[in-house]
Amino acid sequence: MIRKFHRNDLSAVMEIWFETNIQAHSFIPQKYWMDNFEMVKDMLPEAELYVYEDNNTHQADGFIGLTDNYIAGIFVREHVQSNGAGKQLMDYVKKRKTNLSLSVYQKNIRAVRFYQRESFVIQSENYDEDTGEKEFVMVWKR
Repeated sequence: MIRKFHRNDLSAVMEIWFETNIQAHSFIPQKYWMDNFEMVKDMLPEAELYVYEDNNTHQADGFIGLTDNYIAGIFVREHVQSNGAGKQLMDYVKKRKTNLSLSVYQKNIRAVRFYQRESFVIQSENYDEDTGEKEFVMVWKR
């Protein structure tokens, strides 16, 4: 089930954010995610957030965060990945927006492929000065 974020989801969402970033971005030191944890925790509730909740356990297993039409991130617990949770989150926001954009690290091949399957196209390349990594800027239009 996809639903709006509730304030009491914050600790589960932050756990998902942290674990997924470490797992998906092995090319970025774990310290980077640790150093940014509190800032993200403060900023997250200000974004438009939707949570993927397991129908049986009622546990938050993923979420997507948006600022206007920009996908700030989509995160799914590792044990739920490749089971449709990310696609459900993406479909949910696609129904509410006519266009979307995002940035994704070029080395995160799995995420790049996911976005391409979701009809996002690479618009440009960026350099993330905080991490020293190259990114793709990808866009989707209905």
